[in-house]
Amino acid sequence: MTIFLRNRRAGAAATAMALALASLAALAGTATPASASGPAATATASAPDPAASAALTLPRPTGPYATGRDTLFLTDHERTDPWVPAAGARRLLVSLHYPARPGSGSDPAPYMPEAEARLMLAQRGLDDPEWPGLVAATRTSSRTDARPAPGRFPLVLLSPGFGTPRATLTGLAEELASRGYVVATADHPYESTGTELPDGRVLTCAACDEVDAQPDDAGRRKVLAAVSAGRAADFSFLLDRLTGPRPAWRHARTIDARRVGMAGHSIGGNAAASTMAADRRVDAGVNMDGTFFDPVAARGLDGRPFLMLGTDPGHTPGAGDTSWDEGWARLDGFKRWLTVRDSGHFTFTDTPAIGEQLGIVDPDAPLSAARSTAITRAYVTAFFDRSLRGRPARLLEGPTPAHPEVLFQRP
Repeated sequence: MTIFLRNRRAGAAATAMALALASLAALAGTATPASASGPAATATASAPDPAASAALTLPRPTGPYATGRDTLFLTDHERTDPWVPAAGARRLLVSLHYPARPGSGSDPAPYMPEAEARLMLAQRGLDDPEWPGLVAATRTSSRTDARPAPGRFPLVLLSPGFGTPRATLTGLAEELASRGYVVATADHPYESTGTELPDGRVLTCAACDEVDAQPDDAGRRKVLAAVSAGRAADFSFLLDRLTGPRPAWRHARTIDARRVGMAGHSIGGNAAASTMAADRRVDAGVNMDGTFFDPVAARGLDGRPFLMLGTDPGHTPGAGDTSWDEGWARLDGFKRWLTVRDSGHFTFTDTPAIGEQLGIVDPDAPLSAARSTAITRAYVTAFFDRSLRGRPARLLEGPTPAHPEVLFQRP
């Protein structure tokens, strides 16, 4: 995967990063790195892009609800952090997006801390000194302190790619919240380039270091399988804290605990299957372009529905990532295997929308930000509407002229 930056040239550090990430890409059997969710970067320079100096924005959600956002910092005293045991108990930072009353709330919710943006960009070989501030200040559509809309809503859990902050799934979270879902997106400490704690400390990716320290592909795959299984434990704990008798969230009464789904990008998509195998409370799952390092359970998922949404041709049947073929054979409920033409590993995140505004061009993933956003929103929402609300989902019945890039795979 090659990325061209319209407004600066990468130096030796970016080239080294490109080589390191390219070597890890083979692990997933695609052009996408497995251990760090960043593309291999080769940059070229041209005239400065005016868009890079303007405020960045996420596409506005399309549902009927306004959206609010809260943040939780949770500690699981029953578990020691698996990557840095000396840190003590496992902790989670969680963004909660929810349907809100129109006109309520105060300021727009911030996108991500600047320290997290700087580390994320540096990991991808993008070192323009202005960009961390621009990315951190990306405008969202959610408001802090917004009053919840009346009613009870299904819950969707979201898990980001390995090495990637939870903020990169904000656009999808806002869309689902605007359509009547409560959405909990978790940062898994020491599994991201940077996670800023409430006290200002920033935790870096110790799990990435563990992957890089392995002597061979088998060792790296074993660590990545542990990442996915560990996230299943994280989300079971999170469900306890959101839906148990003493919930941690002030608006927990808006959650309908009988209807729970989970989606994730990259390793987060694998974690959706891992969580469903470990926790019967999760009723449906979506894997967005993630290798099943932790295989789908041999027994299946007890008939629960699952969507695999990935790149084309990287995740077509018989392509490099054979874990999808194996996973498909084990899924035993309603299932769909969709691939998207001209897409890249980050098509299903905020990366296309933000990158396009910064003047970043990826010739290996020419699908526009607008189409990337529309496709991801449409199919993920349709799947959860069908699975958690029992609504018809004609979009999942077969190809449609509205989305010609989406291919239905029938192995």
